[in-house]
Amino acid sequence: MPMTKFFIYLFAIILLVNLSSAATIYGTVYDLSLKKVSNARVEINTSPKQFYVAQNSTYSFNVPNGRYSIKAQLMQKSEVLASVQENITISQDGNYVLDLILFPDIEEGVEDPGIDVNGSIAEETGNKDGILLIVFAVLLVLGIIVGIVYYSRTRRHEKPKPGEGMQDNEDDLWQIIKIIKKEGGRATQKDIRKQIPLSEAKISLMIAELEHKGEIEKIKKGRGNIIILRKK
Repeated sequence: MPMTKFFIYLFAIILLVNLSSAATIYGTVYDLSLKKVSNARVEINTSPKQFYVAQNSTYSFNVPNGRYSIKAQLMQKSEVLASVQENITISQDGNYVLDLILFPDIEEGVEDPGIDVNGSIAEETGNKDGILLIVFAVLLVLGIIVGIVYYSRTRRHEKPKPGEGMQDNEDDLWQIIKIIKKEGGRATQKDIRKQIPLSEAKISLMIAELEHKGEIEKIKKGRGNIIILRKK
């Protein structure tokens, strides 16, 4: 058998083996408002790399078992408007759903510090004022957290009145909604946990209750969750 035919047969066998053990990764591309995004470019780091233009807001890749990184970008000409990168591990055959939420490119619009012709750095008075404002905001948040912790500990020592536990639960649920509103209608579950002095399990139960009541929507993002306030 000539060597050329041998290599052709060998390549065909390898290709058939890979296809027989392939899994399918698919999903939908959204923006931060959970609206479907068309024409985003989705790329996966297989060998060789695969890419897909999600014209109908959806994408799909066939891959063998392994660990992959999927990157999506929404571009206008050569400018990246929004992007996201997610990791996924394929351990067995089957279908894997991975929805992608595009985040605005925060690197856009960052300006270089002003430098005069002598190479000296321009006045930084505005930067110092900004730092002082940030420090003041951090101290204010810490003071609020300390006040909440003190108040919660004081409440624990009080004898509960009939129906008071139910009222406390409603207050906690309303506090979660207030935090999401303050963050512009969306917040991570981790940020909510930082602002409410309750256990992680309690926070998860309250978020599930709000989702059941139709007040919020929970979107999986990596190892955490993004909580979005439903519009009414």
